[in-house]
Amino acid sequence: MSSVAVVPGSFDPVTLGHLDVISRAAGLFDEVHVLVVHNPAKTALLPISQRVRLIEQAILDEGLPGNIVVNSWSVGLLVDYCTDVGARALVKGIRSQVDVAYETPMAIVNRNLAGVETVFLLPDPAHAHVSSSLVRQVSALGGDVSPYVPTVVADFLNTQ
Repeated sequence: MSSVAVVPGSFDPVTLGHLDVISRAAGLFDEVHVLVVHNPAKTALLPISQRVRLIEQAILDEGLPGNIVVNSWSVGLLVDYCTDVGARALVKGIRSQVDVAYETPMAIVNRNLAGVETVFLLPDPAHAHVSSSLVRQVSALGGDVSPYVPTVVADFLNTQ
């Protein structure tokens, strides 16, 4: 039986920290679905289709493993997607205790709803301080985001 995991997120935009978690998840599972999800609590900078394209290109550019699938999901529960693709695990990057407090109730509900476990991965310390919202703010104010995002994302943001 192959192991399938889902790495969900808004990825608005994808960061080097995201790619680190995705790459490490790809080493733990036979198949990893990077799932761009709509978060109604957030105002998005990029449309979902653009986020998917940037992630796909970043995965290629960074030479990440070939067992990664990029998709999007905007209707229904996240565990519904997991069930559809046979995933028994969600993978979440955890930067701080704030993330743990936010993610823990969702992890419990996802396990109760569909038997989907959540695996928390700690970030590479080089990326532990980076979030998509920080990248958006730095970019909006004209700052250099290249230390925090894949080249394809930095190039895209610099043309906006």
